[in-house]
Amino acid sequence: MQLSSHAHKLRQVWRAWIPRYERQLSAMGMLLGFVGDNFMFRRVDLPNTQIVFLAYLLIATVSILILHIINAHSDPEAERPRWQAFLPFATQFALGGLWSGFLIFYTRGAVLLASWPFLLVLAGIFIGNEAFKHYHSRLAFTATLFFFALFSYAMVTVPVFTHAIGAPTFLLSGAIAAAVFALFLEVLYLFGRKSFVASKWQIVAGAAGVYAMINLFWFVNVLPPLPVALAKAGVYNDVRHTGDDYIGTAEPQPWYANALISPPVVHIAPGEPLYAYTAVFAPVKLSTRIVHSWQHYNPKTKHWVALSVVGYAINGGRDGGYRGYTIKHDPQPGDWRVDISTEDGHLLGRIRFKVVEGEPQNAVTAPLD
Repeated sequence: MQLSSHAHKLRQVWRAWIPRYERQLSAMGMLLGFVGDNFMFRRVDLPNTQIVFLAYLLIATVSILILHIINAHSDPEAERPRWQAFLPFATQFALGGLWSGFLIFYTRGAVLLASWPFLLVLAGIFIGNEAFKHYHSRLAFTATLFFFALFSYAMVTVPVFTHAIGAPTFLLSGAIAAAVFALFLEVLYLFGRKSFVASKWQIVAGAAGVYAMINLFWFVNVLPPLPVALAKAGVYNDVRHTGDDYIGTAEPQPWYANALISPPVVHIAPGEPLYAYTAVFAPVKLSTRIVHSWQHYNPKTKHWVALSVVGYAINGGRDGGYRGYTIKHDPQPGDWRVDISTEDGHLLGRIRFKVVEGEPQNAVTAPLD
C-alpha cells in the first residue's frame, strides 16, 4: 500500500509539473534535437539522412495537427489530456533536429562565416517560445517555423535530385516548399476551421516574411549554396598531388592562431609561391565550379584588393570533399585572405593569413586528408 501511495504522489507531481513547464520543455526539445544531430549526419545525399529529415518533418506535421484538433474541438473549460503537453515538445524537437542538420552541412569545417543568419533565426525561435503563450499566436508561430523548416529542407534536398545549384534550383526549392505548406494549411483548415481562421493571416504573414528573408539572404549572397559545403581549407608553402593523395607543407601555428583574432603567419622567401588548398563537398553527380579569390589588404585605402581570381571544376560524391588548390606567385608581405565561393559569388568560406618575408620555420610535410 505504501509503495502504491508513493507512486500515486509521483504521478500527481508529474502531471502538475508538465503543464507548468510546457514552454520550457518545448525549448528543451528543440535544443536536444539540435545537439543530437551532430552525431547522426554524415552526408546529405545518403538515404539514412533523408529518412531522418523526413521523419522529423512527419513528427512535426502530426504533432502540430493533433494539437490543432484538440484545441479546435475541446471545451475551453474542460480538462485537457495530460499527454497534450508533450506535443509542443515533439514539434520543437523535430524542428530543432531539422535546423541542426541544415546547419551541420555547411559549418562542419573550420569556417563558420555564413552561419550567422541561421544562428540569428534560432535565437529568435527560443525567444518566441517564451513570448507566444496563447494558442492562436503559438499556432501562427509554430506554423511559421514549420514553413522555415520546409524551405530549408527543400534548399538542401532539391539540388541532390537536380544535380545543380544556382538561382533556378533555389527558386524551384522555394516553389516546392510553398506548395507543400499550402497543402498543410488546407489540412489545418479542414480539421479546425474556426481556430485556423483566427490565426490565418498571422500564419500567412509569418510565412511570407520567412520567404522574403530567405530570398533576400540568398540573392545578396549571405547564404551559401547548400548542399555544397567547405570541408577543409588552408594555406601552404607547398602542395603536391601524388597519385590519389595531396601532400602539403606548412609551418606549425600556435594554438591561438585563427582567422578572426590572430591570423596564421606564413613565412615565404622572395620569389616563392603560396598555395590555397580546399576540399569542397557536393552530393553525388553534382558538378559545379569553385573560385579562389586571392585578396591583399591595402592599409592606405583600407580595402581588400583582389589580385588573383582562379576557378576550377569540381565533381560531387567524395566523403571528404573534392580537393583542389590554386597558386599565388610571389605574394607581397602583409595581410591576405582567400575567399572560396561558387561562380555566382556565394561564399563557402575564407582563409585569412599574414605573409612575412623569410624562410619557413620548422615547416612540416604531411597528407592533407
